[in-house]
Amino acid sequence: MTRLSADPLARTRAPALNPRQPAPEPTANPVGARLAVPVTMNKEYMVPALLIFRKLRREVVVCLAAVALACTGLIAFSGASQAAAQGPCDIYAAGGTPCVAAHSTTRALFASYNGPLYQVQRASDSTLHDIGLLSAGGVADAATQDSFCGGTTCTITRVYDQTGGGNNLVYQGPGGTGGADTAATATTEAISVGGQKAYALYIKPGNSYFAYNSAGGVPTGSSPEGEYMVTSSTHVNNGCCFDYGNTEIDHKADGNGAMDAINFGTECWFGSCSGTGPWVQADLENGLFSGGSKTWNPNQVSQTSRFVTAMLKNNGTTQMALKGANAQSGSLTQLYSGALPGGWNPMHKQGAVILGSGGDCCQTNRNASAGTFYEGAMVKGYPSDATDAAVQANIASAGYSTSTTTPFTPGAKVSLQATTSCCTGDYLQHDPSDDKVVIAPVTSSSPATDKGDATWIVRAGLANSNCVSFESANASGKYLRHYAFQLHLQPDDGSSQFAADATFCPKPGNSGTGYSLQSFNYPAKYIRHYRFTGYVASNGGTNAWDTTSSWTQDTSWLAGAPWS
Repeated sequence: MTRLSADPLARTRAPALNPRQPAPEPTANPVGARLAVPVTMNKEYMVPALLIFRKLRREVVVCLAAVALACTGLIAFSGASQAAAQGPCDIYAAGGTPCVAAHSTTRALFASYNGPLYQVQRASDSTLHDIGLLSAGGVADAATQDSFCGGTTCTITRVYDQTGGGNNLVYQGPGGTGGADTAATATTEAISVGGQKAYALYIKPGNSYFAYNSAGGVPTGSSPEGEYMVTSSTHVNNGCCFDYGNTEIDHKADGNGAMDAINFGTECWFGSCSGTGPWVQADLENGLFSGGSKTWNPNQVSQTSRFVTAMLKNNGTTQMALKGANAQSGSLTQLYSGALPGGWNPMHKQGAVILGSGGDCCQTNRNASAGTFYEGAMVKGYPSDATDAAVQANIASAGYSTSTTTPFTPGAKVSLQATTSCCTGDYLQHDPSDDKVVIAPVTSSSPATDKGDATWIVRAGLANSNCVSFESANASGKYLRHYAFQLHLQPDDGSSQFAADATFCPKPGNSGTGYSLQSFNYPAKYIRHYRFTGYVASNGGTNAWDTTSSWTQDTSWLAGAPWS
C-alpha cells in the first residue's frame, strides 16, 4: 500500500473533531484544589486523565522547589512546545547574576551560542583549528576534531569565552600566554554528552590555562561573584592547585583574598582533614578552605562521582558558600554556608581567570595539580539557592556519560528522555488507557508498570535494518509506529505499511543534544512531543504539531538507561 502525500487521516473514519486539531491542554487548577476527572467529547483528542494527574503532581513539586525560576506557565500547564531551551548561563541571567566568563569543551552554556568552544593545534604541521558545535546551544562537534587530528596528535591551546567578554583561556607556556607550562593533549578522554561524543580538557601536572581582559567584566575587589565547574573524581591529586576561577593578574601570590576560585582535589592545606577526598574547597589565596576557617569543616563530603558539579559563591565581604553534586543526577549538597574566613574579608580580587593551577603559577614554575574540566562559568553577583539548583538540574539533564557507543544496538533496552527544558523528567511511553504514545514523568519511585511503559527494546528496523524499530518492553509484539502522524503502540500486522511506519533512523539531535529519530517513510519528520503527546513532525507545516517553536528541542531525546 502506498502512503499518499495528502494527510493520511483521510483513511480513518470521520472524527467528531477536526483531525488536525492538537489535543487540548488541561485546565489549570489552583494549588491544593481537587483535580476533577476531565469530561471528554472524544477520548482520542483529549489529554489522558492519568497523564494530567502525573503532570500536575510533578509540576507542583517543581514549583514549590523553585517558584521564581522554574514555574512561569507550569501551573497553567504550558505545553512543551511553549518553552525555550536554556543553558546554565541563561539560568544565571534569569536569576539576576549573569555570566561574565563561560568555558567548556563539551557543550554550549547559552541556548543561543553557536561559536567555537575551543582551539586545537596539530603536531604534524602546527596548524590551528577551532572546534565548534553540532548546532546552536548543543554539543561539541567531536567529529571535526577527530578528522583534523587523525594520524597525529593535537593539544588544546585555548578555550573560548562564550559570553563574548573575551576571557579566553590560553595555555601558560611558549606560544600561549608565556610561561613554563604546556597545553593539554586534546584526545586523552572522550566522553558523551546527550549521547554525542565530546572531549574533556584533561589537565596533567605541567598543563594550565589563564585569561585576563581588563574589560572582560570579571568581578574585582570585594564585588560578589559565583562560580561552578563540572569535573571528575577519577583524575585528581594533592598537588597545588586544580582551580577554576578568579586569580591574580601578575601570576604571583598577592596576599589573602587575592583569589576566589573553586578548588577540587585531595590537597589538605591546613591539616586534620576528614576522609580521603576529593573535596570542593575555596582557594582564597594563601589557603584552601573547606569552610569558614582554617579548622576542617565537619560538613565536608568527599565527592566521588564520576562527574562532579562543584560550586563556590562569595559576596566579597561577609559570606561564602560551597556546594557539590553528582553531575549526572540528583541535587546539590550544601557543604558550607557562612562567614568568610577571618583575615580573608573583605576580598581583594583582581579579575583574571585561572584553570588548572594556583594563582602564583606558571611563569617560572610549573603546575603540580591534576584534574579534568568539562565546563564552568563565573557570574557577577551572589546567585540564589534556587538559581544554583536550577543550574544543577540543567547539568544533570545534559547527559554526561562515559559511553561513546550508540545506544541503539538491536536487542538493547532504552528509555527516551525529553530534553526540552520544561520536561526533562518526562519519558516517551505508551498510555495504558489506550494505544497513544505520550510523555510523562518517571522516577525511581514510579510503579513498575510506569517504568515498563517507558522502556523500549531496540530492534533492527522492520523496513530497513540500517535503522531501528522500538518494541514495547512490557507489551511483547507491539511497536511504536506513526499513524495519521500521531504515535501509537500497535501489534505488527506484517504489512509493509506497518513496517515503514514503525521504522526510525537515529540522527544527531536536532538541538545539538542527544538523538533525533527520523521517520523512515517521511524523512522530513521526526519523533516529537507536543502538548504531552507523541507525533512525527516537520520543522514547519500545516499541522499544529509542526510548529517551528521549540521544534529542535522537542525532537531531541536522550537515550537513557532503561527503566525496566
